[in-house]
Order: sequence, then structure tokens, then C-alpha cells
Amino acid sequence: VQLVESGGGWVQPGASLTLSCVTSGFDFSGLAMSWYRQAPGEDRELVAITFSYGGRTHYAGPVQGRFTISRDNAKRTVYLQMNNLQSADTATYYCRAGNIEHWGRGTQVTVSS
Repeated sequence: VQLVESGGGWVQPGASLTLSCVTSGFDFSGLAMSWYRQAPGEDRELVAITFSYGGRTHYAGPVQGRFTISRDNAKRTVYLQMNNLQSADTATYYCRAGNIEHWGRGTQVTVSS
């Protein structure tokens, strides 16, 4: 299993970013894909999940209405569109394949003025 996250950076409050996670080594189209984040000193938390069939998604309360998760099965890639970013969104973002306990290096998102 390989998960490579990218797209993070430093932005000001109110800005947007799109994260990408390119994957290999498992049945991508058959698994739910999710984004987690971990802020310094905090536990890793689920941000959003997209299920393998039917297009169903679920979001954590703090990001509902601002973040959009999507997937491209042909490219084996999952995305996280993040709008109206706030300082509380500052964290390292990771993608996850199903319930597989394997994590990539993540991508850092810093929101600060």
C-alpha cells in the first residue's frame, strides 16, 4: 500500500487549497477513502470519507459545507477541496484506504495571517 499526499501549503484565512492523494497497492475502487488530519499535540481525526460505490460522502462537523472530498477511480486518486480555510484547519493531512493501518507522510496545511 502506498499513499502519497500533496497540495498543502501556507495560506491566509479564507483561502482555498486542494489536496491530492495518489495511491497504489490495493483495490482502490473497492474501498472507502478518507482524509484525516492531525494538529500538533492532538489526536488524528477524521475529516471526510467517500465510500466506494454510490458517491456517498460524510464530513466532520467543523468542515461540513467548506470541504469537499472526491475520488477518481481511474487515477486511483482522492481529493480534498478545502474552501474558506481557518486557523483551526492547520494540521498535517493524511489520506487513508479503508481501514488499512498504513499512513503516508501527509501534507502540511498552515492557515495564518
